Amino acid sequence: MEIVLKDLEQKTKSILEAVKQELAGLRTNRPTPQLVEDIQVEYLGGMLKVKQLGSISILPPRDIQVSVWDKNAVLSVAKAIETSALKLNPSVSGNVVRIKMPPLTAERREEFIKVAKASAEKWRIKLRNLRDEANKKIVQALEAKTISEDQKFKSKEKIQETIDKINKEIDTALNNKIREITE
Repeated sequence: MEIVLKDLEQKTKSILEAVKQELAGLRTNRPTPQLVEDIQVEYLGGMLKVKQLGSISILPPRDIQVSVWDKNAVLSVAKAIETSALKLNPSVSGNVVRIKMPPLTAERREEFIKVAKASAEKWRIKLRNLRDEANKKIVQALEAKTISEDQKFKSKEKIQETIDKINKEIDTALNNKIREITE
């Protein structure tokens, strides 16, 4: 049953990383490179991410700067950022695309908080599904008489502890993101 628990731990850790990465991509009043780095850009007949076409830096207090390596890609990067769901307005200067981040309105803050909560809930559902799969494997092992009744209860308890631990970490990440959004 150690295999089931190790597999569950590995999968829950990857879910936690995915949650953190998804929340990092949500806009707050503070600019971060994660906001624009994964925006898809059509370039030379293919789709590339902004981070593959240039380096992204932050210019305090609210500007993002993308230094595009190929001058032929500058307009494509600017257009992709402009047409993205972030509703940003980039300006081009040579090989540099600058994005001024306007302050968030109260309405937009509420929208982003809802998106963050929905994202966290989506990942919690995936966690519950993982827990159910692991519990089914434990029951199958009991029916196949490879584990005892005591081992079944201990394993189920460890599975629940693992899920609870990851859920707490998801809550912490969500609360941190909500705090950033409301700043």
